Amino acid sequence: MIGEGRVAIDGKVLETPATLVASLRGVTVDGKPVAEPAPARLFLFHKPTGCLTTERDPKGRKTIYDVLPKDLPRLMPVGRLDYNTEGLLLLTTDGEFKRQLELPATGVERTYRARAFGQISQEQLEELIEGVEIDGMRYGRIDANLERRTGANTWVELTLTEGKNREVRRVLEYLGLEVNRLIRTRYGPFELGDLPSGGIGEVRRHDLIVFRKSLERKRPGT
Repeated sequence: MIGEGRVAIDGKVLETPATLVASLRGVTVDGKPVAEPAPARLFLFHKPTGCLTTERDPKGRKTIYDVLPKDLPRLMPVGRLDYNTEGLLLLTTDGEFKRQLELPATGVERTYRARAFGQISQEQLEELIEGVEIDGMRYGRIDANLERRTGANTWVELTLTEGKNREVRRVLEYLGLEVNRLIRTRYGPFELGDLPSGGIGEVRRHDLIVFRKSLERKRPGT
């Protein structure tokens, strides 16, 4: 649009995209003022198993957008949950906010509950607090606790901040456990609670503002 001479600032046609603006005040396209972006919105979604965290799949598999209600604004997932992983997935209308949350340096805690086949001790789980290296991949601090045993299965709760691809499954497999159910129950201050599978709810604007301010305080140099 800039190349076509359609964008102007204070009535002067913009000639290069290498232009910094402090706000959208005075910016027009085809002579019409550009509106300020709408405030960010954040939704909590209980992702079911058997769907992908993507907009579309070349293989035709079900995605979260096949499950989500059709009357929502355009939403982007914050990170991903595997096809067979269920639980809390954050969705936002704001691309910048999404990228901020996905940065490893942001260090937002995620909590998972895993049901796995096999035996494990609390002592073994506590060794994860120092992190672990698996096949050349370093995984950071994980706070893991043995919840209970049900027959041949063990329930483990894990809290971590990195959220690398398949991290929980890989770490538990490294400890000799075979994960057969994985649920994310918390992301930062937001909890899955009793939100039903496939259900969605919006975070109150006040709570979202408080959360974003807490992220700003965590930034280096602040």
